[in-house]
Amino acid sequence: MNRQLSVKGIGASPGIAIGNSFVLPSWEWDVPDKDIDVTQLASEFERLYQGINRSKNEIEDMKRDMTIVVGEETSAIFDAHLAILDDPEFMKEVQGIIKRQYKAAEVAVKEVIDHFTSMFDLIEDEYMKERRTDIKDVGNRLLQHLLGAPDVTLPQDNQPFILVAKELSPSQLAHLNPDLVLGIVTLVGGKNSHAAIMARSMGIPFVISLEDNLVAPILTGHKLIVDGDQGMVYIDPSASIQGEYRERQHQIRVNRLKLLEQAQSPSITKDGITVKLNANINSEKELELALKNGAEGVGLFRTEFLYMDRTSFPDEDYQFTVYRNVAEMMGERPIVIRTLDIGGDKHLDYYPFPEEDNPFLGYRAIRFSLDRHDIFRTQLKAILRASQYGNIKIMYPMISSLEELHEANFLLQEAKYELLREGIPFRDDTQVGIMIEVPAAVMIADWLAQEVDFFSIGTNDLIQYVLAVDRMNDHIAYLYDPFHPAIIRMLQLTIQAAERNGIAVSVCGEIAGDPEALSLLLGLGVRDFSMSAHAVLDVKNRLLTLNVAQCSTLLKDILMCRTGEEIRLLMDKSVN
Repeated sequence: MNRQLSVKGIGASPGIAIGNSFVLPSWEWDVPDKDIDVTQLASEFERLYQGINRSKNEIEDMKRDMTIVVGEETSAIFDAHLAILDDPEFMKEVQGIIKRQYKAAEVAVKEVIDHFTSMFDLIEDEYMKERRTDIKDVGNRLLQHLLGAPDVTLPQDNQPFILVAKELSPSQLAHLNPDLVLGIVTLVGGKNSHAAIMARSMGIPFVISLEDNLVAPILTGHKLIVDGDQGMVYIDPSASIQGEYRERQHQIRVNRLKLLEQAQSPSITKDGITVKLNANINSEKELELALKNGAEGVGLFRTEFLYMDRTSFPDEDYQFTVYRNVAEMMGERPIVIRTLDIGGDKHLDYYPFPEEDNPFLGYRAIRFSLDRHDIFRTQLKAILRASQYGNIKIMYPMISSLEELHEANFLLQEAKYELLREGIPFRDDTQVGIMIEVPAAVMIADWLAQEVDFFSIGTNDLIQYVLAVDRMNDHIAYLYDPFHPAIIRMLQLTIQAAERNGIAVSVCGEIAGDPEALSLLLGLGVRDFSMSAHAVLDVKNRLLTLNVAQCSTLLKDILMCRTGEEIRLLMDKSVN
């Protein structure tokens, strides 16, 4: 009987992996039918609430941990999981089965999850169909707590492996050590699945959809080659095939080393225009990667992560130590520290944020800081104290009016007076800027620019607010379009306002780290970018091939386009 030597699938994340397989056991459990009586209703509801709270806490922990690995943009995937557990329709369905049919909580959860996933299976749109995995993921996590089931056991020998599974959820991927996962193979799944998005951010080769072409199961211990570029998986490959792929692996490493070699070279376009490529960081650990990849500064230090995974607000000395360490690592390279951006999708276990129908439009970011002067002033004093150790700048998030800016600056002055009275040194010339991330700020950008030293355009939130699209809402995520003409006009208005008033302006967010968007942003006049530390090398590689004069000419044609699709086609044509 001939063995199957290769299987054709779909490449979901590029790269090549060679190693032994580990087949991930199914993260699903049998749920026997279990009736309860009326006296047990209250206890079943309590079990349900406890299971949901434990699940939410675990997901929030995973999001925080994964943010360090893949960045805030990709880790926001877990917001969709939290949204499922907060969905009143989901809770209503589960409670209804418990109350009307007198079923145990786990039986009700299993029935509702099966119902929702079967509905998604009927949807033809592949992107929407992939969301069933998120629902199953959340449901299985909740069932695990209700059933008291053990965690899936992973290899204990710390040897690298290629992960094989029927399908892979974001939670399962988040539980793995990325240093040990050489590649991933799944029998089902799609390129738009959240696990695929995470794998691409982590740089792990991933091939999906093998089920229809696989004639015999892959077992733990099989030697595999995973070709994420061609969507091929080789099972117990011959020495010659292994040799061919090891040579390709070597070439990929050589190309990566070439990118690393130019990491410290100046970021200059073909026609001699100097551009700043800065990194977004959440921690000192991320800063090491940013510097290795050639980042010239920190364009966004997200300080909210200093407030998480704690039992109380961090004091001034703790924050000062962290900010000082980063400043000393950076020398005179700029560090833009964003003041606390909590609320929305980021909460603190020790602070009772109010329940809100629209938390992204609610009590968050600068609104929280201006309400809690004590917390805000503590952070401002810590940043000012650290300012004498490097080139630190202060940035306020989510400014939407001059009144907010004036009040924030008044509190900054109060923090300076307190430090003077205490005899603690700081740099009085510390620059102050704001994030432009709400449409109101764009429309008064000319006034705001007269009162700050710099702008940073937070494109992720700006796109969300301009288009009225929650990008983590699976039903409408397709409307989230960075190249929508309205977004291009918003960028242009903000950049022009900054230029007229002689202040610096940078672009931050996913679009800043997209090499394909670079020509558009250069044409708009952007010369300062802030992106994930992982994106710096690829953006610099693209930058060195571009001519700003040609980008400016391209922009004139882009501004005539009426749809995001037209803009993409035009940009693709210019590359080819």
